[in-house]
Amino acid sequence: MTVTTHFVPARTSGGDGYDVQITPESAGWGYSSLRVLTLAPGATFALDTGQEEMFLVPLRGGVSAQCGGETIALEGRPDVFAGPTDVAYLPIRSEVALSSVEGGRFALAGARTDKALPFRHGPRSDVPVELRGAGNCSRLVRNFGTVGAFDTGAVIACEVITPGGNWSSYPAHKHDEATEHESELEEIYYFEIASGPGGRPGFGYHRTTSSPAGEIDVLVEVHDGDTALVPYGWHGPCMAAPGFDMYYLNVMAGPGEERAWLISDHPDQAWVRETWKDQRVDPRLSTPNDPKTDVPTSDREGARP
Repeated sequence: MTVTTHFVPARTSGGDGYDVQITPESAGWGYSSLRVLTLAPGATFALDTGQEEMFLVPLRGGVSAQCGGETIALEGRPDVFAGPTDVAYLPIRSEVALSSVEGGRFALAGARTDKALPFRHGPRSDVPVELRGAGNCSRLVRNFGTVGAFDTGAVIACEVITPGGNWSSYPAHKHDEATEHESELEEIYYFEIASGPGGRPGFGYHRTTSSPAGEIDVLVEVHDGDTALVPYGWHGPCMAAPGFDMYYLNVMAGPGEERAWLISDHPDQAWVRETWKDQRVDPRLSTPNDPKTDVPTSDREGARP
């Protein structure tokens, strides 16, 4: 299936046993990929990574991955809002067998690369967790697969939690040209939205606009299981509607020889960062499952979205 827009609603891109299947070919770009699958209790699933390296990320439940005679058992978590999870790194050109005793939902965040690295476990305790922004721009980031946190050939991945009523991926920013201060990276946003009382479905919004790299105009209402594709352009904010916490999984990769994640803020919005120095971080993000860092907000923010 070829994706014809930069927004992929839930249950519209599945195939080959996946609920979501975004490949470089279907997205019309060269590197980043995402697959999401659901396993029933006791079910198994076989995959061949081909020329893609992948992070196996439990979204709900635990899973075991067998590769090259080795097995990595991931404890997982009850849901994406329950804290960080352990992950497994699946190398290129590998046959992998997945199994889940109790069932669950699992993401495969990947990228094309020629670099062959070993099958590895990323413990939950090793996931760097940081708070970014302040006030109603507060968000929490789990850097399980970012530069400096986990060595890969090309893929960069992280999770972001945005409390209801807050904005994240803000100021709008881009990474679509290779310069001294910016990386060229394609990006995928996969969303899960917490339900309201009585299971009422949640929602939020995502924005992408044109940059010198290309024309793009995306303003969409996002729901649980939706995906946004950012081949280029200024992207952000992501807005969580009041009452509905937002989660998204970011997957990035690009053609650069150096694996780097450097961004440029939108010149009309960069000043917003300075206002965070006088605001407190949203206390809803100070939880036992995602302990906040001790780094001051102004230092912690740096040049990250």
